[in-house]
Amino acid sequence: MAVPSGDQKPESYYVGVDVGTGSVRAALVDQRGTLVAFAEQPINQWEPQFNHHEQSSEDIWAACCVVTKKVVQGIDLNQIRGLGFDATCSLVVLDKQFRPLPVNHEGNSHQNIIMWLDHRAVSQVHRINETKHSVLQYVGGVMSVEMQAPKLLWLKENLRETCWDKAGHFFDLPDFLSWKATGVTARSLCSLVCKWTYLAEEGWDDSFWKKVGLEDLIADNYSKIGNQVLPPGASLGNGLTPEAAKDLGLPAGIAVAASLIDAHAGGLGVIGADVRGYGLACEEQPVTSRLAVICGTSSCHIGISKDPIFVSGVWGPYFSAMVPGFWLNEGGQSVTGKLIDHMVQGHAAFPELQAKATARCQSVYAYLNSHLDLIKKAQPVGFLTVDLHVWPDFHGNRSPLADLTLKGMVTGLKLSQDLDDLAILYLATIQAIAFGTRLIIEAMEAAGHSISTLFLCGGLSKNPLFVQMHADITGSNGKHEVPWTRGGFFLSNSWVKKSFPGEVTSNLRSKGTIRAVNTLSVHFPTQCPIASP
Repeated sequence: MAVPSGDQKPESYYVGVDVGTGSVRAALVDQRGTLVAFAEQPINQWEPQFNHHEQSSEDIWAACCVVTKKVVQGIDLNQIRGLGFDATCSLVVLDKQFRPLPVNHEGNSHQNIIMWLDHRAVSQVHRINETKHSVLQYVGGVMSVEMQAPKLLWLKENLRETCWDKAGHFFDLPDFLSWKATGVTARSLCSLVCKWTYLAEEGWDDSFWKKVGLEDLIADNYSKIGNQVLPPGASLGNGLTPEAAKDLGLPAGIAVAASLIDAHAGGLGVIGADVRGYGLACEEQPVTSRLAVICGTSSCHIGISKDPIFVSGVWGPYFSAMVPGFWLNEGGQSVTGKLIDHMVQGHAAFPELQAKATARCQSVYAYLNSHLDLIKKAQPVGFLTVDLHVWPDFHGNRSPLADLTLKGMVTGLKLSQDLDDLAILYLATIQAIAFGTRLIIEAMEAAGHSISTLFLCGGLSKNPLFVQMHADITGSNGKHEVPWTRGGFFLSNSWVKKSFPGEVTSNLRSKGTIRAVNTLSVHFPTQCPIASP
């Protein structure tokens, strides 16, 4: 943990908890948005069968408790003013007494979360899309298997007795965490609008749930999935309960904010960043000219607009899901960091790579980046893949094709399996992901968005090769300048701003900014563009 030096301590601190796919992170920030302390704790995942991905709400809550206690060590707890959660859009299932229920055939109630990347409900989402219901226009025209309605239908059709009939509450994971902290079952507008077909200005559509065979969820004014909806950042109930305060090591009664999905927390943290003085195209343009790319296990591409823009194959438009008063469109790639790991770790030369990276006290990816610099010789590194190409849809295509049946492909392989080949395959995979981002940008621009600058955050933004390849590939079409800004994803911005939603809205409308991000690295396209394969 890091604590500011000197005798002068900030007056207020805020705690933000970010639940990703593989770990829980917490950050302590002061009222200026300065990161004071950070902690991380891994969480468990299970894959009982192919495309079934599960987690445990009890395991995740325990990890939240570990990291919050770590970040407040040495801090006067009376100076902590608020707490916020973001998390993946995974489905948490509890019974009427708020106890975990199994989401698997094995009946293991400890595993009560269907993860966001779970693709078990292929048949169900196909039938939902066949209805062509009007709410589908707000998810790009095609519902994703990663959304909640198909998962709910799968539970009803496959686990009727052990899960569905006993269920009392279905939460998005961010809303589960805010309930666990406050005892308030209110849902965040962010989760319901983006993953549950809730319309911000109209509410639930009874006809949709009836048409897809989930009419039982309408009972008691949608009590199982949410009948009180609050904007992100709104204060929940009476704040942190005494029980949760003891678990988390925080003061009882502090404000707890209505949650955000993790990608949207990252988007809020960077899309309004004050980056004056960097020579960026967006400096004198409205915030609607920016696209946030939140890249970790998967990637999400988030843009906002003053009026609704309907983009085929791109989720949204969602009203006030991230920034109050603005519409949001969200493109995405289901596997990016996970795909890079898959390609690298499955290569025959991976053991050699591990050994050499360990000897240098480097990550395998830092080693690969330096190895590519060695073998590129006089040519730009991007041209090492002139004969090797990857199609990155190993887990289907989320955007803009919206086709979960698509598969991945590698073309241009040869018999060699040495470290050079692994490095070039790694590069080709990153380039493929960047071309996928370019397709999403082109689809959004064709529909009416005008994008000049992209802001990266998340784990992959720490990889300079990943960032530069995206700058080169998305900025090589001559349509617009696309410098890449790597912003601090962490709660240093997103959660402080969530505590003051009025400030966010007024600043974005008047100045186009929120405040400067803590960690900033700007990448412009190189002079040697990379041609499409």
